[in-house]
Amino acid sequence: MKLSLGFSPCPNDTFIFDALIHHKIDTEGLDFEVEYHDVETLNHKAFRGELDITKLSYHAFAYAVEDYELLDSGSALGFGVGPLLITKNPLLAQLLSSFAGQELPAEYHNLKVGIPGQYTTANFLLGLAFPQLKNKEIMVFSDIESALLNGDVDLGLIIHENRFTYQEKGLHKVVDLGEYWEQTTESPIPLGGIVISRDLAPEVKEKVNRLIRKSVEYAFANPKSGIDYIRSHAQEMEESVMYKHIELYVNQYSIDLGEVGRKAIMSMFGKAQELNIVPHSAKNIFLIGKS
Repeated sequence: MKLSLGFSPCPNDTFIFDALIHHKIDTEGLDFEVEYHDVETLNHKAFRGELDITKLSYHAFAYAVEDYELLDSGSALGFGVGPLLITKNPLLAQLLSSFAGQELPAEYHNLKVGIPGQYTTANFLLGLAFPQLKNKEIMVFSDIESALLNGDVDLGLIIHENRFTYQEKGLHKVVDLGEYWEQTTESPIPLGGIVISRDLAPEVKEKVNRLIRKSVEYAFANPKSGIDYIRSHAQEMEESVMYKHIELYVNQYSIDLGEVGRKAIMSMFGKAQELNIVPHSAKNIFLIGKS
């Protein structure tokens, strides 16, 4: 049986899926047709129901929950892994840093922010910390630093490996939105998850969940096994940067969400619904058999 599978070319995703798609583990009769896209493209593919299995932002999942349910394996949650709001202007960085979660003075409401997608969890967190910042320009995440340096935007919302390189380019942190979430909720930040089509048979869903878990476990046991594959897709080619990225985004929650992970996700959904940021749904969001 062949299933379509979408994930990003970022090191955390290629690290997770290397063993699965390259048959380093027994895939139990399943084959996978892989598509690589940035997270916002994956979000929109999920909205259209184009893929059997896909990575997507947790923010976006609220809009796709009628068609997909969340697998226990493959997620990116954790502490200290959130998106960063940055700027080229050090004085602006210092000033805005004190206003996270506070009323932002009116003269700063129209600052232009480069964001990696409307439905990204990063944009959701920006809305929680700075709800007055509504002048946003959507761009591919890897273009945001250049837009700041060129003066095309005043602020940039960065994700993935860019959090390790922005300072080298003369950019300055305003706030770590992951830290803001953690201080507010005392929960790990849910960034992205792996969802599967509700139309597939329950035994197929359970098998895919099991295989992704085995793929993550294989990667942890053999961390250098997929280095050539990971490097071939990574934006930042330096190996130390790639593995810093992996260490941040691949952890125990990638093997199994567990009670803490599921609680964090429900907290995010609850907060988003309370603020009417996302639609309400009666569907169970977790894989059948999980609560």
